[in-house]
Amino acid sequence: MDAELTALAAAGATALVQSMVGDGWTHARERVVGFFTRRRAENGDGADGAAVAVAGELDEAREELVAARDADDADTAADVQAEWRNRMRRALRDDPEAAAELRLLLDELAPDGGEEGRGGSVRNSISGGVQHGNVIQAHTVGDVRLS
Repeated sequence: MDAELTALAAAGATALVQSMVGDGWTHARERVVGFFTRRRAENGDGADGAAVAVAGELDEAREELVAARDADDADTAADVQAEWRNRMRRALRDDPEAAAELRLLLDELAPDGGEEGRGGSVRNSISGGVQHGNVIQAHTVGDVRLS
């Protein structure tokens, strides 16, 4: 497998894990289930059962990830991400046309594009006080106007 597909699988797993603990999990879950089961449906290989299985595996991984994040357990979080990276890499290896679908999925999960736009953590803090002026803290700020 070439480096581009390996990097694509890694980006897919990163976006998936970030989505698992984000607000858009339900939508991301549906799309990822579709990604893993679509080719089975096209081949008539019982995609309904596969969809249920993949959905259950995603839910289990999400529970593990949330528990790991709550316990500040970076190793378990890394294991969850590695598991899905490997699954994505196998899907890309088995069906090179899946790369286009995974790229679309990544664009959908991060509509503003770019690696920084693919989620991540933001931790803002203010120490001391603000006596004059405004303080704005945000992950992504669109059109902001102060009056």
